Amino acid sequence: MARVSRRHFLATSAGALLAVGAPRIGHGQTAIKVGTAVLADYALAGPFIVAVEKGFFRTEGLAAEFVPFRGGPDLVKAVIAGDVLLGAAGSTDIFVAREAGQPLKMVATHTEGNHFTLNVAPEIQAPIELKGKTIGVTRVGATTWVFARMFAKAQGWDPDHDIKIAGLGGLDAQLAALARKEIHAFVWGDGGAVTQLEGKSRVLMRLDAVTPKWISQIQYVSEDAIKKNAEQIRKAMKAVFGGVRFMRDQTADAAEIIAKKINWKPEAVLAAHKISSPLFSLDGQVSMEVLRTMQDILIEYGMIKKKLPIEEHVAREFFPVRM
Repeated sequence: MARVSRRHFLATSAGALLAVGAPRIGHGQTAIKVGTAVLADYALAGPFIVAVEKGFFRTEGLAAEFVPFRGGPDLVKAVIAGDVLLGAAGSTDIFVAREAGQPLKMVATHTEGNHFTLNVAPEIQAPIELKGKTIGVTRVGATTWVFARMFAKAQGWDPDHDIKIAGLGGLDAQLAALARKEIHAFVWGDGGAVTQLEGKSRVLMRLDAVTPKWISQIQYVSEDAIKKNAEQIRKAMKAVFGGVRFMRDQTADAAEIIAKKINWKPEAVLAAHKISSPLFSLDGQVSMEVLRTMQDILIEYGMIKKKLPIEEHVAREFFPVRM
């Protein structure tokens, strides 16, 4: 019988204990990409950022890369192409995409209600002052574009003639254009609270004033991904909703994590949290009634033309998300 030295025994035993007790990081992990329509939106991007940084994706066996985009239409293309497994954006993307025949399905919401705001130059005091002016949005066809048109119609204006709408991309581009007076307002989410605190703009109104029933943000996937990678989708969603819960339960810690990624001060992130956290969904449940109301509004305002069956927009087997 071969003798084993005490040193060799201790070394191999310690290694075995470490192997048993340590999490499997990098082994058996499935590489995926997840994305959001923009980065500078606390409620939209925050859950994804937290899920990556806190290891919630790794816990689900996923090596996730988070990719922010320059607007909803770009993200839709990436999801349909299979470059991104799970995307999150403004809810109107699903209606526009389905009408265009794109194979996209909604799987959850993590921000119910409407957290979008109309943000104006500090000198603007009332909506009437925006007549004939330019409003910045992320991209033509994105949720922010829809809200700019709805705002104009709510004032009794023709959105094609009484205002101009400029697709500019992210928040930095909006603020730069506002400072140069190329635009006089912009539509954004909870980031409006941040720029107001910095004195760069101010929140003129919350846009729930023109959207009585709404879902701000949704998660979606491609139909092809549902067929091929349904279990990966469920795991990714579980990780994201783990991020939502962390933001609710450990807000200060989450603010530090998110602030570094989106380049805001933690105090600014906490200000955005006050706007959006009452709208957080913890299980992704989607109201079909609200979706029908939204579809009617979008048709009324000319954003979409066809009234398609709402059930075709949603993959209901993915919610509620069970933690």
